[in-house]
Amino acid sequence: MNPVLALMRPEILRLKPYAHAAWMPHLTRLHANEAPWRPAGDLTSAGLNRYPEPQPAALIERLAAVYDVPAQCVLATRGSDEAIDVLSRIVLRAGADAILECPPTFGMYAVCARIQGAEVIDVPLDPDRGWQLDPDRLLAAWNPRVKLVYLCSPNNPTANLLDPDAVQTLCRALDGKAIVVVDEAYIELTARPSVTTWLDRFPTLAVLRTLSKAHALAGARIGALLGAPELIEVARRVVPPYCLAQPTIEAALTALAPAELEVTRARLAELRVERDRLRRGLERCALVERIWPSDTNFLLVDSHDAGRLLGACIAGGSIVRDLRSYPRLSRALRITVGTRAENDALLQSLEAAA
Repeated sequence: MNPVLALMRPEILRLKPYAHAAWMPHLTRLHANEAPWRPAGDLTSAGLNRYPEPQPAALIERLAAVYDVPAQCVLATRGSDEAIDVLSRIVLRAGADAILECPPTFGMYAVCARIQGAEVIDVPLDPDRGWQLDPDRLLAAWNPRVKLVYLCSPNNPTANLLDPDAVQTLCRALDGKAIVVVDEAYIELTARPSVTTWLDRFPTLAVLRTLSKAHALAGARIGALLGAPELIEVARRVVPPYCLAQPTIEAALTALAPAELEVTRARLAELRVERDRLRRGLERCALVERIWPSDTNFLLVDSHDAGRLLGACIAGGSIVRDLRSYPRLSRALRITVGTRAENDALLQSLEAAA
């Protein structure tokens, strides 16, 4: 049996997906019970009175080109969150299966697994190792009940890119045994290539991408699940037929146009410069104990008095993320890199509180 399909829930493999209205935009649409008039304020090209194209072909082709994978390896989702939820639903059996994650990391892996009734096994990242993976520890924790292994690289909230050799070791060791999911939400902020180049080598590798960060479309909710065609075909069975709203589709196509991609690359270069400038400013703050290296658009900051540091940020008009409830981050805050003016205002509020 195909190694991807062998990891799927049998009932999902037997599932007959919902049959949506046929997509024939060249014909007058009298088959989907839509209103024949546009609503007030509708600026979309296709019309908000019409159901959007399920898994729009133009968007899938554009995502495939940007991520350098075949179109049949792409599922467009409402951000990475929906991709995580879809993976949980097609793979995890309640009370029988488990995921493996490496905290501190993105919280939706565990949330989606627990909603599905699956166990969550933690193999924590070690700050003494620079928040890097220990493949031996992770493999020792794996058992046949573990169907999904989540690796966030660069990791949120520790901000570091995981060692590619360690990730590759895990992909090789777990190929066919579990779906290794590499979340690359912040990969555009790094100089490293995506692990999508490994998809041909590891059939049970999956990659999460998003337009929320580098492409500034967090409010549009658009992401992608990348993987073997067999994985994508099964995933398409459980996503709602019209999961992507028309404004989201059009915003994504605009953001992924060649000219706009050039603008994005320039903005990312500017953001990296501003990240370094913000770091230097924070290093002068008496409340800051340590700033961890960052491959993302945020800085993980340890503080001698995180509560006071948080209060100073709020008093100055900025809100940062309080991470003190996370494992091994009892003195930590996460600070997103803003505009130069926003960062200056933050630094000024911290100087005043010192």
